[in-house]
Amino acid sequence: MSTLVRVWDLPTRLFHWALAICMVLGIVFVKIGGNAIQWHAYCGYTALALILFRVIWGFVGSWHARFANFIPSPSKLIAFLRGQVDGGLGHNPLGALSVIALLTVILIQALTGLFADDDIFFQGPLAKYVSNSTVALLTSIHRFNQYLIFALVGLHIAAISYYYFVKRENLVRPMVTGDKSIATKSPLAVEIDSFRQRMIALAVFLLISLGLYILIA
Repeated sequence: MSTLVRVWDLPTRLFHWALAICMVLGIVFVKIGGNAIQWHAYCGYTALALILFRVIWGFVGSWHARFANFIPSPSKLIAFLRGQVDGGLGHNPLGALSVIALLTVILIQALTGLFADDDIFFQGPLAKYVSNSTVALLTSIHRFNQYLIFALVGLHIAAISYYYFVKRENLVRPMVTGDKSIATKSPLAVEIDSFRQRMIALAVFLLISLGLYILIA
């Protein structure tokens, strides 16, 4: 007998899909070029706010959203790779490493974009505060880092496809509904996705957005 268990809270799910939309639109706008570069920048600002929110939520969010509860120790990672332990309800050890890697490269992309200058259509809002050599360096990092993002996103999609077609496990549905079906009558007794948590998440995101607006306006 299986039962539905809430695993992903609403703030985590909204973060996931909002970031995905930002990434897709950001790529589309930069490929269009011209005046669309400004919209590419808006996507970058939004992605930065989302990543900063997720970092904070990784410390104060619900059980499965917290870094302390899903980042694996070396021994747990090895045990998982050997098939000695299962992946658990939230991110499995490999998925956890993928999450950290994606958060890191997207954060680098968003931060370097604040200083980037393509010498034609766009100059980052903070580029005027650093030297030309620093701008050139951060612009180069911004351009190269996109390929790391493409690689990690591709790996992410490949892993989801593998779980769906080979292991017959749908990883997308829980990130939409928040729930997973598990074969147990005793799910983890922790508070996940309460109204209070949602209000805290909203307050955190609004404060981050306000701070970034003041910084780049």
